Amino acid sequence: MEAPKHIAIILDGNRRWAKQRHIPSSKGHSKGFENILELMEWVKELSIKESTLYCFSTENFNRRKEEVDYLFNLMRKKIKGLDKPDSKIHKNKIKVSFIGKLSMFPEDLQQEMKILMEHTAHYDDYILNLAMAYGSKDEIVQALKKVVENGKDINEEAINEGLYLSSDVDLLIRPGGEKRLSNFLLWQSCYAELWFTDKLWPEFSKEDLIDAVEWFNKRDRRFGE
Repeated sequence: MEAPKHIAIILDGNRRWAKQRHIPSSKGHSKGFENILELMEWVKELSIKESTLYCFSTENFNRRKEEVDYLFNLMRKKIKGLDKPDSKIHKNKIKVSFIGKLSMFPEDLQQEMKILMEHTAHYDDYILNLAMAYGSKDEIVQALKKVVENGKDINEEAINEGLYLSSDVDLLIRPGGEKRLSNFLLWQSCYAELWFTDKLWPEFSKEDLIDAVEWFNKRDRRFGE
């Protein structure tokens, strides 16, 4: 089975997973994060070089203050955990990047992100991009502004250089039953294969990822030709 080089996943369904089980939504977010760690093992087994996960959109800041504050505290705890010497990130030599308008987060959380990126910058076995405070339209606008500010001609190469993420997505996966991109990697996913499942992210499994990759391998990718 040939694996896609770059997969992207919209992490949808944490709150619904918790609601179905009559437990606080915070438990759903925590379980969703645990699944990210499991995913890192799966992509290694399948030889998927790069993964980009939609973790927190710019619109997510508009949720109830209690939920946003909980998510910030969860991020602080989990990011520190990812940087422990015995974590799966360091064991598997995964380069971690946070992409998005990171300035929207509290300064201490920004610092934790920066430290983890610095401590994993030398790894090149696998890449994990975590989209935080991310919106694709804004990313493209910011890239265009950079092109103009640098006095360059507006073309695909120049725009690509100004994006948070320059690598194209081969396979985009969305759990949770919705069938839309939700302002995620619109530029990078222009020729991506789109795979949807009704399973919520906390219950997304290795078998689901294998199903998606097997489906991907059956696609005839012509890139507009």
